[in-house]
Amino acid sequence: MFWPKSLNKRIKTGIKLAALTSFKVGGAAKFFFEAENIKELQEVLIFAGRAGIPVFILGAGSNILVSDAGLDALVIKLGGEFSKILYKDGTCLEAGGAVKLSQLILGAKANGLSGLEFLAGIPGTLGGALAGNAGSWGRSIGSFVQEVRVLDYSGKPRSFNTKKLKFSYRKSNLNKYIIISSRLKLRKADKDAIASKIRKYLSAKKRAQGDSLPSAGCIFKNPGKHPAGKLIDACGLKGGAKGGAVISKAHANFILNKGRASSGDIQFLMHLMQKKVKEKFKIDLQPEIIIWR
Repeated sequence: MFWPKSLNKRIKTGIKLAALTSFKVGGAAKFFFEAENIKELQEVLIFAGRAGIPVFILGAGSNILVSDAGLDALVIKLGGEFSKILYKDGTCLEAGGAVKLSQLILGAKANGLSGLEFLAGIPGTLGGALAGNAGSWGRSIGSFVQEVRVLDYSGKPRSFNTKKLKFSYRKSNLNKYIIISSRLKLRKADKDAIASKIRKYLSAKKRAQGDSLPSAGCIFKNPGKHPAGKLIDACGLKGGAKGGAVISKAHANFILNKGRASSGDIQFLMHLMQKKVKEKFKIDLQPEIIIWR
């Protein structure tokens, strides 16, 4: 396979994706590339498109389940300029799509900007959080977004302002794009007060989730007013296991990798959870995680 000359030496093959995901599960990517800037990201996207190679964008790997068979595709991880807080302007903060949420929250605190503390303890990147309108404690990141810059998968740039953005529960109209950066509107606050809120949310999340084994966070979206975890718990599924995967005893909407779990093990438990909740409550659970296959 001949990639563009300027990128050829940086395109890796057979990279195991398990190590790059929070689940620690999954096969290898046929091709793997870490993009440092928009120019080379556009270049590799255009080439992959012309060659008919499927493309997957990897953020923190915290909300995905990779197939055991791996991917006959190009996996792109954003780094370089995409992983930086770009600037602060008054109460606005602009950050690259690959900035980790933990880094974003601390960056906001350092600038005396409040609003994002409720995201503390949620793994992932800004781009992934925007695509899925990540949130917790009844709040979502979409409420703070002023503008998002993206590329489509052919490499064409586009910008979304508040009029063009559409956020709903764990959804947005950004999931068909590669998020380059976003401008967030926050508010001024005392740094010590911000730090106190961050500690409070981290502590509450730790109490609620308990286990520290590899996972991808909540497996299913909450269906309306019914927390998915409570529905699954009511079906008596806490502690249920398949191979190396187990449904958490602390939070029934978590599946944990207790050692050598396969993607197949996890999907078996997901289907079991959906089946039992459907039978008992007539409710269809929709996955919050994304399965790469």
